[in-house]
Order: sequence, then C-alpha cells, then structure tokens
Amino acid sequence: MGTETLDSTALPRVSMVMPVHNGARWLADAIDSVLAQDFTNFELILVDDASRDASPTIMGEAAARDPRVRLFRLETNVGLPAALNHGFAAARGALHSWTSDDNLLRPQMLTRLVAVLDAQPEADIVHADFTLIDDEGVELGRSRVGPVERLLYGNNVGACFLYRAGVTEALGGYDTKLFGVEDYDFWLRAALQFRFVALHEDLYIYRKHGGSLTSQRATQIQALTAEIVERALPDNLPARSRSEILLGLALRSSRSWRFDLVGRAFRADPRYVTTQLPALARWSLVVARNRLTG
Repeated sequence: MGTETLDSTALPRVSMVMPVHNGARWLADAIDSVLAQDFTNFELILVDDASRDASPTIMGEAAARDPRVRLFRLETNVGLPAALNHGFAAARGALHSWTSDDNLLRPQMLTRLVAVLDAQPEADIVHADFTLIDDEGVELGRSRVGPVERLLYGNNVGACFLYRAGVTEALGGYDTKLFGVEDYDFWLRAALQFRFVALHEDLYIYRKHGGSLTSQRATQIQALTAEIVERALPDNLPARSRSEILLGLALRSSRSWRFDLVGRAFRADPRYVTTQLPALARWSLVVARNRLTG
C-alpha cells in the first residue's frame, strides 16, 4: 500500500479523536502509537476533558512537535461520550475513528482499515481484531470481532474501527446519557442503516486494568447494556433468540440479580430457559459472592 501524506493545504482523510481525562500514565505511548501510523494522512484530535494530572503537558508537547495534532481543552469534565462529540465536531476528515489514552494502535491499523473502505465503497464501517494486555503490557489473548448480525448478543464490534463521516452525521454522535456503553449504543443504531465489514487482522492493543472506565463502572455498564439491548430488540425477533439474548444479559450481571430479565426471557421461551438452569444456579452464586465481598 502506498503512504499518503498530509500537506499544509489538504484536508486529512482520517480524523482520529482521543478523549483524555487524567490519563497521564499511558498517554504518551497512546499518542505515539497514532503518530507512528504507516498511513500518515490523518489528524489526531486530542480532547482534554479537564484533566488535573500531567496529561495537559503531555498533550501540549505532542501538539508542539507534530502539526497533525490538534488540542482542545474542556474547562469542566463532561465525560467520554460528550468529549467524543466535541472532538468529532471539529473533525475535518472523511473517515472517523477514536481511541483511548490507555490503548495502542498497531502501525498498520489505518493503512488496513482505509484500504478496506476504499475497496468496498458500499461499506460504511470496518472493524478489526485486537489483542488484550494487562497493566504491565502482558498479552492476555486476542479478541476476534464478530458479524454485525450477532450484535444484539454482545458488543462484537470491538475497539478497532473506522467509519465514514456520514455515520457520525446520521447518528448525531454519541449519546451523552449512556456513559460507559456509548460505543455499543452507537453500533446498535448504526446497524439499522449502515453496512459493517469485519476484518480478521490484529490491528489494535486494548489494555485491561483496574483503573479503566469499564472496570470502575462495571455495575452501571451492565445495567445500561441491558437497557440499550432490550430497547433495540426488533418486534419480529424469534422467541428463542429473544429469550437467549435476555437471559445472556442477566447472566452477565455479575453484581446484581436481574430476575426481571430472567422472567422476560422465560416468558419469551420457557423451554430454552429451563435448559439453562445450571447456568442460572452458577450465576446466582457468583452474584451472591460478589455482593458479600463488596
């Protein structure tokens, strides 16, 4: 693939947004992984969501040394989805993506994702596999993204993606009321009108650690996930599928007994729920243990 460059008069093809809130620990590496892309025709939009650590200094240094970096500072902390919307409101590229201050792009990520959308003009969103690592950078395994047809069963779009600016415009950005599941909600809404392509190449590194938003807000995220998925269930969904999805949501609620979801799953397909009684018993024990341990 040829490398595209961004001159001083041309608009970037890709706008990459990175919201940052007190993310100094891994921020420099995250920024460097974007700036080291083989595909160079991009802008990196850093949105400082009222950080109080060393993040503003790190971002300022990056903006000073690379003209592709644009820095915006929010005076009050607005949260991830609102920070994303601020970033994309300033985006100039025809293709959009975003990343976090604790994750890393592999050098070929944009080259490969742009190539897919260029080769398939009828496609709107491409998403790719990624590697999971821990705090120390130790690999935990590879996450393989799934087909959009299975999106109601879980957020299988993953953390590595690129989509056309028209998707952002049509969906009105990210829902600021859904902090923690804003991406899943975005994909559920996108799936109603846009075409996804799954690319099974490992192009991204996702860091799982105790300080991540996913870890800190696990209970709220599980509740919001159930809310947006149940809202997205089509009326003509087969009873078995509805039951399977609802029960799956309940079983993933590791800190609360979601018997309301179990009840709705049972009403949709009693036979299926009956076959899952061993899983329900194990789930009840996990919830009980988690509630006792705080």
